[in-house]
Amino acid sequence: MKLQGNTLLITGATSGIGKAIAKRFLAMGNRVIGTGRNHSVLAQMQEEHAHFTGIAADLRSPVSLQQLVETVQQQHAGINILINNAGIQHQYSWLDAAEAWEKIDEELNVNLVAPLKLTAALVPVLKSNPDPVVVNISSALAIVPKQSAPVYCASKAGLHIFSKALRYQLEKAGIQVMEVLPPLIDTPMTEGRHTGEETPESLTDQFIKAFQRNRTEINIGKTGKLRLLHRIAPNWADNILKNG
Repeated sequence: MKLQGNTLLITGATSGIGKAIAKRFLAMGNRVIGTGRNHSVLAQMQEEHAHFTGIAADLRSPVSLQQLVETVQQQHAGINILINNAGIQHQYSWLDAAEAWEKIDEELNVNLVAPLKLTAALVPVLKSNPDPVVVNISSALAIVPKQSAPVYCASKAGLHIFSKALRYQLEKAGIQVMEVLPPLIDTPMTEGRHTGEETPESLTDQFIKAFQRNRTEINIGKTGKLRLLHRIAPNWADNILKNG
C-alpha cells in the first residue's frame, strides 16, 4: 500500500496508538481526520498540523457515532483509509454484577459496535476512492484472553473474526482489510498496570512496514510468538495470559 497521498479517518486519535499513527501518516504527507473525546488535544493537533482535522466524537454514544458518520460522509468523502483504533478496557470482577452490568455496553460499543457500524457506513465512501483500506486495531487478547477483562477480550475476539470475514467479502471489491494485533502497549489505557515492552511509536514502526507490504494480519512484538505457541500448546499459552 502507498504511504503518501492518502486521506485517513482514525478513531481515538488523541492519545496512545491512534495519536502515534496519526502523527506518522501526517509526517509522510497524508491528510488525517482524527476523532476523540479530548477537545483540547484535537484543537492542539489541528493547530500543529496543517493537514489534520479533528472531529470530537464519543463512540460510547450511538448518537455521537451517527453524527460522526454524517460529518464524514458530507465533509470528508475523500477518505480512502479507515483505521478503527479507539478502544476501552475495564478490569473488574463479574462477582460484582452491578459493576459488570454498567460497563458492558461501554466496552462493546467502543470496541466492537462502533468499528462495525463505521465500516458499514463508510465502505461506499472508501470504494469510491483509490487504494481503499480498512484497518482494525485488535489485540493479542483476541486470541488468548485474560481473566481480568472478559468483555474487552470478547470484543476484540469479535473484531478479529469480523476482520477475517470482511476481508473475504470485500476482496473482490478491491478493498483491503487489515488487522493489527498488539501485545500490551504502554498507553494511557494501560497506565498503572504491568508496563509493556512496546510503545505506540514502536507499534507504529512495525505497522507502517507491514502496511507497505500489504500484510493482512499484523502481529506486533511478541504477538507472533504467542499465536505460534497457542497453535502448538494452547493450554500453555492460556496459562501465560490467564492472569495478564
